Amino acid sequence: MTAADGTAVRVGVFGLLGSGNLGNDGSLEAVLGYLGQRHPEAAVDALCGGPETVTARFGIPATRLHWNRAEYRTASRVGSVAAKGLGKFVDVFRTAAWVRRHDVVIVPGMGVLEATLPLRPWGFPYSLFLLCASGRLLGTRVALVSVGAAEIGSRPTRALVRWSARLAAYRSYRDDRSRDAMRAMGVDTSRDKVYPDLAFSLPAPPSGTPSDSPGPVCVGVMDFHGGNDDRARAEEIHGRYLDGTIRFVRTLAEEGRPVRLLTGDACDASVVAAVLDAVDSPLVTAAEPASLADLMNETAAADTVVAVRYHNLICALKSGTPTLALSYAAKSDALMERMGLGAYCHPAREADAGRLLEQFRALEKDSAELRRTLAERNQVVTGQLDDQFDELTAALFPATDNAPTLRETP
Repeated sequence: MTAADGTAVRVGVFGLLGSGNLGNDGSLEAVLGYLGQRHPEAAVDALCGGPETVTARFGIPATRLHWNRAEYRTASRVGSVAAKGLGKFVDVFRTAAWVRRHDVVIVPGMGVLEATLPLRPWGFPYSLFLLCASGRLLGTRVALVSVGAAEIGSRPTRALVRWSARLAAYRSYRDDRSRDAMRAMGVDTSRDKVYPDLAFSLPAPPSGTPSDSPGPVCVGVMDFHGGNDDRARAEEIHGRYLDGTIRFVRTLAEEGRPVRLLTGDACDASVVAAVLDAVDSPLVTAAEPASLADLMNETAAADTVVAVRYHNLICALKSGTPTLALSYAAKSDALMERMGLGAYCHPAREADAGRLLEQFRALEKDSAELRRTLAERNQVVTGQLDDQFDELTAALFPATDNAPTLRETP
C-alpha cells in the first residue's frame, strides 16, 4: 500500500506493548498479521511500553512510550515527583512528533477504554489522550480497533477516556458492553461496530483428544486486587481470591489431577509461588508462557481450563477446551456468553472453592457438548474478524485516487 506520492504508507502501533502482558502482545501480533497479509508494503513501527522487547520479538522499530523511564515506579521523593511531572510535559511533544510521522496509527485491542484494574488518570489514559488529540490536530488517522471499554467512576480518568474516543477517527469494540459503556459516558457510538477480540484471529493449535480417564487441568492465576474502585478493599479481595484458588487447586491435586498453573503477565509470578508453596504437590506445576501461542498450546493439551485473565480465557476458548471463568469484569462474562459458555462464570472477588468445584464438575460433565459448541462459535468469530479487517482497510487505507472522507466525531 503506497501513499499518493508513491511512498509506503506509514503505520504506527501504540499501547502498553512489550511490557510483560501476553494479551496485549497477542493483540499486536494479530494486527501485524493483518498488515502483513493485506498491506505488506506498509512501513510499521511502534510507540510502546517495552520497545526493546517489541523490536526483538516482532522485528519492527519501536520507541519508548514515556520520556521518564521511571514512569511506572512509585514516586515518593521530590526529585522523582518532579521528573514525572516534567515527563508528562515532554511527552506532549514526543507523542505529537511521533504521530506526525505516520499516516495511520492503530491501537490494537486491549482494554484501553476501561479501568477494571487499578489505573491512575495521569498514566495510560493521559498517554492515549495525547495520541488521539495529536492525531486529530495533525491529520493522522487514529484507530481504536476491537478495544475494551467500561464505565469509569473517576472523573479525570472518565474525561480523558471519553475525549480519546471522541477524537479517534475509527472505533470498534470487542463486545456490546464496551460499546454501551462508551455511549453511557457520552460518546456517539451510532456508527461504531462490535467485533470479537483480535486474538481470535491468531492461529489455533490442534485440539487435544480427551482421554477416558480424568486428565490435566489448566488453572490460570492473576495478581488480582480488585478494580480501580476497590483500592480500599484491595488486600481483602486479593486474600479471598488467593484462598479460594489455593483450596480449589489443592482439592484437584488430592483427587490425583495434574494441575498446570498459567499466567498472563509478569506480575502474576507471586501468585504462582504462593499456590505452589501452599499446595506443595508434585502434581501442581507452573508453565512459563512467552506468548499467547504458548498459552494456547497449554490449554489445548488440557481436559479443562479454569482461568481469570481475559486473554487466558480467549486462549482456552480459541483452542476449543471447555473453560470456567473466574470473572473479574463484565468483559469476561460477555466473552463467555459470546462463546456459548455463559453459565460457567464465577466471581473472582468472591472466589468460593466449594461453589467453584461444583461448577467445575458440571463443566466436565458437559465437556463433549461444550467442545462442539466451541468449534461452531470459533468458526463464527473468525469470519467476523475477517469482516473487521475488511472494514479497517476501507477506513484507514482508502484507494489513493478515491479517498473517502472519514467519519467526523464530535
